[in-house]
Amino acid sequence: MQGEWKNVAIRESYSDSFSGEADKGIRNILGYDGDELPAQRLRKVLLKVINNELTPRQKEIIMLYYFKGMDTVKIAERLGISQQAVSAAMRRGRLRIFRILQYYI
Repeated sequence: MQGEWKNVAIRESYSDSFSGEADKGIRNILGYDGDELPAQRLRKVLLKVINNELTPRQKEIIMLYYFKGMDTVKIAERLGISQQAVSAAMRRGRLRIFRILQYYI
């Protein structure tokens, strides 16, 4: 009986902030710290990836979060979706961004 509980999915909690390594990486790319030329190049590549490789929903959420400074609660209200849907779309979008950016960095 005890072995049956091994495969039970654990619910993931959603928070308003993304503070993992992926988030730091995107914020570093968007910022202009120190050497501007590489930062400008990476920013251009990042914008191309966002515009060409993400779904329209992912693109909208990423743009609102990183470029407009909105939190997930405000994004959810604006788009008329749940905060969990915003978090899931952002997570999938960031993963896609980093899979592509790994070839540029």
